[in-house]
Amino acid sequence: MKECPQIIGKGEKMEDKLLIKIAMEAREKSYSPYSNYKVGAAVYTKSGKVFTGCNIESASFTPTICAERVAVSKCISEGYKDIEKIAVIGSEVKTSFPCGVCRQFMSEFGKDIKVICARSLDSYDVYTLEDLLPNSFGPEDLY
Repeated sequence: MKECPQIIGKGEKMEDKLLIKIAMEAREKSYSPYSNYKVGAAVYTKSGKVFTGCNIESASFTPTICAERVAVSKCISEGYKDIEKIAVIGSEVKTSFPCGVCRQFMSEFGKDIKVICARSLDSYDVYTLEDLLPNSFGPEDLY
């Protein structure tokens, strides 16, 4: 877990870029010997905490876990459920988006989570999870 200082007076874009930078650092820890596709993610909570993750592959593929689910799992396992945003970065050639499984997994913790999909510090788009996964199935659907 890292502390992510608020950048006073610099605006939200600087904060997003800082989160992307942290995700880029997490990407370097990726274990991806089969696809050679490294992904990093950084979750920022409303409490000001940052949790990182990278993709971790397995030779049998099914147990492979995405960077987003690693970061969110670390966040939740440390007692933080107040996810504000997540930055995701993979390829520098094409913008990376969370897969469907990651989108569904994250929706458990809020459809208003901001998802920063990046190629680099200067090339990224920001969505809400609701934008990326409309009409998702969530806890409210169980009742």
